[in-house]
Amino acid sequence: QVQLVESGGGLVQDGGSLRLSCEASGRSFSGYVMGWFRQIPGKEREFVSGIRWSGGHTYYADSVKGRFTISRDSAKNTVYLQMNSLKPEDTAVYFCAAYRALTYSTITRDSGSYDYWGQGTQVTVSS
Repeated sequence: QVQLVESGGGLVQDGGSLRLSCEASGRSFSGYVMGWFRQIPGKEREFVSGIRWSGGHTYYADSVKGRFTISRDSAKNTVYLQMNSLKPEDTAVYFCAAYRALTYSTITRDSGSYDYWGQGTQVTVSS
């Protein structure tokens, strides 16, 4: 049974940093894309970043490019999202997700393509 468990959320001031973790278990994720999404009440889930488990290719939403960094530790089966220069508009519940991707395909921003989801972790940035 696949499980994605997020941690690392919390309250931080404008300009601060947080690192989110997503511990993945239940199968090998070789060939998978791991993504981070975020959602605020009343809005659709928004793509933040994605990484290919094999090879490490990354992709970012324009809104976080240059501030957020996604990475993975294969030995720990964990994906990270380092978030720097946080802004109040980054406040949301952050979700980790995964899908099996075709080789050489681009990382999708479409949440409907992701097969597995974590429970989410709240990130609040105060002004």
